[in-house]
Amino acid sequence: MDRNRQALSVLIVSTLAFTVCFMVWMMFGVIGIPIKKALNLNATEFGLLTATPVLTGSLIRVPLGIWTDRYGGRIVMTILMACTVPAIYLMAYATEYWHFLTIGLFVGLAGGSFSVGTPYVARWYPRNRQGFAMGVYGAGNSGAAVNKFIAPALVVAFGWAMVPQVYAAIMLGTVIVFWLFSHSDPAHLVPSHVKFSDQLKALKDPKVIKYCQYYSIVFGGYVALSLWMVQYYVGEYGLDIRAAALLAACFSLPGGVLRAVGGWLSDKYGAHSVTWWVMWVSWICLFLLSYPQFDFTITTINGPKTFHFGLNVYAFTGLMFILGIAWAFGKASVFKYISDDYPTNIGTISGIVGLAGGLGGFVLPILFGVLLDLTGIRSSAFMLMYGVVWVSLIWMYWTEVRRAQVMGSQATAFSLKG
Repeated sequence: MDRNRQALSVLIVSTLAFTVCFMVWMMFGVIGIPIKKALNLNATEFGLLTATPVLTGSLIRVPLGIWTDRYGGRIVMTILMACTVPAIYLMAYATEYWHFLTIGLFVGLAGGSFSVGTPYVARWYPRNRQGFAMGVYGAGNSGAAVNKFIAPALVVAFGWAMVPQVYAAIMLGTVIVFWLFSHSDPAHLVPSHVKFSDQLKALKDPKVIKYCQYYSIVFGGYVALSLWMVQYYVGEYGLDIRAAALLAACFSLPGGVLRAVGGWLSDKYGAHSVTWWVMWVSWICLFLLSYPQFDFTITTINGPKTFHFGLNVYAFTGLMFILGIAWAFGKASVFKYISDDYPTNIGTISGIVGLAGGLGGFVLPILFGVLLDLTGIRSSAFMLMYGVVWVSLIWMYWTEVRRAQVMGSQATAFSLKG
């Protein structure tokens, strides 16, 4: 088989594997709702339940990135997926809250697949096409939407316990398909005797910290809202679980599938330009989404008159759809920064940035629950995200936009002197 066909085969089966892994990783976003009802959980406990798999999937990303550089993506991805199958299946037999949290930690290993596939796929393509290749692979994020199509139907027809049983079978089948159609290239291995602690020294690089911040929004926020949205629709608009999941997929699906387009745009226009616009679109959407439902009463000549303000379900879904598109582009553009700035150790840096994004996806649902319990305002989740985006916009302006303006003016002055 020639090199191009091997590269295409690797890209296809890796994207399939990542889609299934992400579907499993987001499982609690749907089955957590009947579990919450059965165990009588509050919003904070529900947030912790949904976020638990995200924790291990995030923490393991850095070592997985290192192992991928050292041993190759094919073997690491296969072992990773195979290890999750027993835990996924056991989830069906959990009965206590601590059961779900403990098994969820092992199921969460599936989330580490991103930092395996990203360097594995990227090394099969030339540098000018790596943004697109990583974007196609990253489109596996759409597994969050696939989960919202499959899981609600299984919950309604057979009960929530059927979901992990079916997902375990799907994961096992994916392991077999991936092993049969993926390939290895010894030239892609990066011999290294660097320790895990040494790899973390990359965090001393201010650019790495900045990319972690960006990714905690476009990926961490995506994961958090993908987990949170179904129950948000159920609580805020009174929808049943199937209708809520379908509308929530309007955010999850473009947020995953269009990542490939973001990769292409980043290759063409540069990571900075794409990320800058992503942050501004996010800022506008989250500003509008932050407003809670409220009534405004004024005194008129005919007596008090009350006006109701708030997003209806259609306007809310439209804004979430736009936000999903923006974050799809942003997820690709952040990794274009990485492939441009760190071409020799994509695995390590992508693991660190992926860890930061994943930790955002772990912390945010818990904070959403805490804010909801404290304020009783569901849109407080978007208020929090709005503040986080502000941080990125300010940071990006001073380190990239402002710096480019200053350097440009210095270059102009130098040319005038010349």
